Amino acid sequence: MIRPLALLLALTLSLPALAAEVQVMPWPGALQAAIAGAEPGDVLLLQPGTYPGAVTIGESLTLLAEGEAIIDGQGKGTVITVTAPDVTLRGLTVIGSGMDGQGLDAGIKIVKKADRVTVEGNRLSGNLHGIDVHGGKDARVIGNVIEGTENPRMNDRGNGIYVWNSPGAVVEGNSVRWGRDGIFANASRKNVFRNNLFRDLRFAIHYMYTNDTEVAGNVSIGNHLGFAIMFSDRIVLKDNLSLGDRSNGVMLNYANNAEVSGNLVRGGAEKCLFIYNAHKNLIFRNRLEGCGIGIHFTAGSERNVLTENAFIANREQVKYVGTKSVEWSFEGRGNFWSDHPAFDLNGDGIADSVFRPNDLMDHILWSQPATALLTGAPAVQLVRWSQKSFPATLPGGVLDTFPLMLPLAIPVPPAIETMEADVAGRWATGTYDDTDVENLGTH
Repeated sequence: MIRPLALLLALTLSLPALAAEVQVMPWPGALQAAIAGAEPGDVLLLQPGTYPGAVTIGESLTLLAEGEAIIDGQGKGTVITVTAPDVTLRGLTVIGSGMDGQGLDAGIKIVKKADRVTVEGNRLSGNLHGIDVHGGKDARVIGNVIEGTENPRMNDRGNGIYVWNSPGAVVEGNSVRWGRDGIFANASRKNVFRNNLFRDLRFAIHYMYTNDTEVAGNVSIGNHLGFAIMFSDRIVLKDNLSLGDRSNGVMLNYANNAEVSGNLVRGGAEKCLFIYNAHKNLIFRNRLEGCGIGIHFTAGSERNVLTENAFIANREQVKYVGTKSVEWSFEGRGNFWSDHPAFDLNGDGIADSVFRPNDLMDHILWSQPATALLTGAPAVQLVRWSQKSFPATLPGGVLDTFPLMLPLAIPVPPAIETMEADVAGRWATGTYDDTDVENLGTH
């Protein structure tokens, strides 16, 4: 009997302890003490109240709020630092991080080796950075409400969600307002940023050296710039809305092999789409509406395909800085141009005449802005008439051989339209903060 009893005792001691649910009261030091005493898999149920002081989670456990549980960092450092894998933070209110930009103070920070962390349904307010995914793999940041600071200098604020070197991160269904950038992704890969709402920011989504990722279904309203894809390859940018943003709806800067489709930019941006030294991108079925320039295409961008896009009521549909002839159609389908006086005698949906969005006078106006005073002069009108009558006199530039007769429609939900209406005319006053989105070296 001794051996069987000894064996049973040994097996019992070797089994992991069952996960426990532990109620935590809002007393000073109680939360960190509960974390220190927890076993892997435990669930800490935070009772309503304020939990003062920053905490570090070094075990695989869950923090779950029962009611309004506020974790207040009291202005020092990061409020919640996660150093262990398989941690879940759900339903918390996180406030009061420090404001040290070099130290990357944040409401929640997920560091290297803290893999598969879930941050879901939390509210973060008044922190420098909201959620900093800083090296942990396969993080899930889902359905959080993040309200950053309103420091008068926008570039001194933090990001709503910062993703650095964190492959596999999924950021979905979050609402981010104020602060600097909604999502800033740097030196990462294989991320998914989907169905997030961004308002009152510098950039809605800002990419640097982030490859093989998806940006889909996001909404940018009233920001300085919508979606900035910079120094990044193989991006899927689809079904996003840029409404009432100031400078650019979408920017591709040193971005290659991207798929840009189904996006709507409208509401008076200086440029709906800015393509700067970006190559081999497929740009199709986007609606670019009501901007100063529909597409600004420059800095040697080559081998891009543009088809089935709609250019609607932009003051200047295309600004192409170059003399090379570029065809903007693919397999017999071009784009819709609201200023093309087209006709379609055979009813195939393709206009019977080609379209050139720019002529020689446009090139002169770009290089010599003072000549805009002569736009209505008879000599200028004669030059433009001559180019239409004798196409051989035209310089190189964009040519659409198969322009479409009808534009595509991209619907906007009523609630989003209401938010869009609230920011209408925001940039007319010229109060643009201290940001310079055209200075590509400052990003």
